[in-house]
Amino acid sequence: MPLAKRIIPCLDVDKGRVVKGIQFTSIRDAGDPVELASYYSSEGADELVFLDITASPEGRPTLIDVVRKVAENIDIPFTVGGGIRSVEDARKLLRNGADKVSINTLAVKNPEVIKKLASEFGSQCVVVAIDAKRTRSSNSSSKILIEENGRSFWFEVYIYGGRTPTNLDALTWARKAEELGAGEILLTSIDRDGTNLGYDITLIENVVKTVNIPVIASGGAGKPEHFFEAFKAGADAALAASIFHYGKYKIRTVKEFLRNLGVVVRL
Repeated sequence: MPLAKRIIPCLDVDKGRVVKGIQFTSIRDAGDPVELASYYSSEGADELVFLDITASPEGRPTLIDVVRKVAENIDIPFTVGGGIRSVEDARKLLRNGADKVSINTLAVKNPEVIKKLASEFGSQCVVVAIDAKRTRSSNSSSKILIEENGRSFWFEVYIYGGRTPTNLDALTWARKAEELGAGEILLTSIDRDGTNLGYDITLIENVVKTVNIPVIASGGAGKPEHFFEAFKAGADAALAASIFHYGKYKIRTVKEFLRNLGVVVRL
């Protein structure tokens, strides 16, 4: 029996409120994180991801009190990211209800921290988030170029909430993150984020081929068909925000659609 594919709502939190933007900008309010988390838990979400999206750019720690309140109101696995600057920060989150921690900026700036976190808490607790964007120009032979519709490009890793390019190739970085002990990759397409145009299938397929750990697809979900496309591309889980936050679709509706197409999901 294949493992069930996971549907994961994402709470992007800014100043204690859930928000959602398009390509990491044009942010608008989407509600209270504790209320939304409780609702998604009861609605059949497989897991929940909480990202404090302004913590790293603002150089402050994650909102521990909000994390604790969310954890008290759900009974599904809970991943928290944003503003984690050390192993001690991760420990605080895990002690306050997180089941896993997600790191992006810290991991890129100090890759050895992945190994430290995996050693301290186990790889199953360590999610490396990769925010990737298609880039046409290349000044290095280390980039993995991809051909699509007669044009070549590579996927560049961005940090600080999608604000800062790193000149780091996303496929190379995903492989290294796995080697260092990451238990899962949270893969977000900046190009597709908040657009409702569907996940970046090329990005998913290439990262899935590169690593042997679970890949969570993120960025672009607008209808149930998009989840099916992501799973067909090899994703183990699909993360979404606005499609659920603004009531366009319910989690159960998406799962029933997937099950009718032969995808194994938990209902």
